[in-house]
Amino acid sequence: MFAGIGIVVLLVMVFGGYTLAGGAMGPILSALPLEMMMIGGAAIGATLIGNSMHELKLLGGGLGKVFKGPKYTDDDHIDAIALTSKLMKVLRSDGAVALESHVTEPENSAIFSEYPRLQKDEVVVNLICDPLTLLVVSSGTLDTHAVEDVIDNAIKTQMHEMDEPSHAIQSLADAFPALGIVAAVLGIIKTMGAIDQPPAILGKMIGGALVGTFLGVLLAYGFAGPMASRLKQVNAHDQQILHSIKQVIVASLHGYPQPLVLEAARSGLPPAHRPKLTDLLDTMRGR
Repeated sequence: MFAGIGIVVLLVMVFGGYTLAGGAMGPILSALPLEMMMIGGAAIGATLIGNSMHELKLLGGGLGKVFKGPKYTDDDHIDAIALTSKLMKVLRSDGAVALESHVTEPENSAIFSEYPRLQKDEVVVNLICDPLTLLVVSSGTLDTHAVEDVIDNAIKTQMHEMDEPSHAIQSLADAFPALGIVAAVLGIIKTMGAIDQPPAILGKMIGGALVGTFLGVLLAYGFAGPMASRLKQVNAHDQQILHSIKQVIVASLHGYPQPLVLEAARSGLPPAHRPKLTDLLDTMRGR
C-alpha cells in the first residue's frame, strides 16, 4: 500500500512543482513515449541478457513483494516457533522413530496440520524437516554443531535466492541514469542532423532529448532504487522466521529447557515483531 502511495506522491510533487513553476507538460508528454521506449526497452533487454528464466521469475515475485509487503505475519513467526518446538519435544520424549512420520510426510502430520499456513510453505517445511530427517536417520546421534552447520548452509542458500531480485532491481537503478544519457545523446544526434532548422524547432528537439536524461534519473532514484531498498526490508523480515526455526532446533539439541528455547528463538526477531515470552508459553500450553 505504501509503495503505491509513494509513487503517487512522487509523481504529483515532481510534475506538480514543475507546472507550478511555469513549466509546460507538452514537451515532456510528446517526448515521453519514445524516450520511455528507448530507456525502458534497453532496461528490459539488459535484464534479459543478465538473467536466466529462474532469476526473471524471482524478479517478478520480488516486484510483487514491494507492493504486498512481508509474506509472514507476526502470528506466522509465533506458529513457526511453536511448530518446531513441538517436533523437538517429540524427539526428546519419544525418540527419533516417533518423529519420523512427521518429518518425512509433513503433509500427513498431525502436528503440521495444526499450522496449515506453514504446512503449505515449502521453504519453512524444508528447513524444519531436512535437518530433523538427518536426526531421524542417525537415531539422534549427530553432533549438534554439525546439524547447526547444515541449517546455516540451508538458510544462507535460501537468503541468497531471496535477495537476488533486490540485486537485479538495484542494478537497474544504477543503469537507468546511463540509459537516460544514451537516449539523450540519440536525441542530440537527431537535433544535430536538423541544425539548419529555426531555433524554435531546435529548442523543442533539444528539450525532447533532455527528457531522456530526466527520465533516467527519475526512474533510478524515484522508482528502482527505493523499490530495491523496500524489497531488502521485506526479505529481512521474512528471513527472520528461518533463524527462529534454527534457534529452536539448536537450543533443543543442546538440551535447554523449553522457556529458554523459546526465548532463544524470540529474541532474534525484530523488536517491532517480537512476541512476548508469555505469549509463546501460552501458545505452547494452549495447543
